[in-house]
Parts: sequence; C-alpha cells; structure tokens
Amino acid sequence: MVRKFTLSALGAAALLVAASAIAAAPGKTSNGVLVGDNGMTLYTFDKDAANSGKSACNGGCAANWPPLAASASAKTEGAWSVITRDDGSKQWAYKGQPVYYWVKDKAVGDKTGDGVGGVWHVAKP
Repeated sequence: MVRKFTLSALGAAALLVAASAIAAAPGKTSNGVLVGDNGMTLYTFDKDAANSGKSACNGGCAANWPPLAASASAKTEGAWSVITRDDGSKQWAYKGQPVYYWVKDKAVGDKTGDGVGGVWHVAKP
C-alpha cells in the first residue's frame, strides 16, 4: 500500500512540474534585453499604445515584425499578458506593450531592429 501511495505522489509531482513548465513566461532577459524562448531579441513599437490590448503592427508590418505569438489558451503570467490581434490571433505583451521579433535578426544576440524607423526598440525588462 505504501508503494502505491509513493507512485501516486510521484505522478502528481510530475504533473505539477509539467503544468509549471506550460505556464512559464514566454520570454526571458538576456544581456539586458527581452528575448523569446528561442533566444531571439524582442522589440517594442512606438505606435502601440501601452495597455490598450491592441497591436498597431498588422499586415505587411507583421510580416517584417512577427508578433511573439501566444496560444489561444495563454494566460497572463506576471508582467506578461495576452492581447488579441486584428486577425483574431493572440500575441504576448510585456508590461502592456506588445512585443515582436525582427525578420532581419538571424542569430541569437542580434539586435539589428533597434532604432529602425525611429519607432522600433529592443524590449527591456
């Protein structure tokens, strides 16, 4: 009987660890900037109104500045929140500011989008 309890407790612990991994924030800090789980730099767009729940970068803009996509079931996690884009897809925002990748960044650590058009900036914690 003790053995069954131990296995059940281990199973419950494994589920708890798995649930924690699923609920983890979508990005992290690296060298003073926010990056996605893939290690690529994240950016903010001056034309996005913080805490509006909207992105001003759609269509062709989003082709060059892909949003940090969130799953349909994603939930707020600390400073990270989820907004709904014009096309109905979900996007992560950090402290109310939608975040994006830049298509011209090719390697982890690239920050070639910083300052583009005077309106794109590396996202900082």
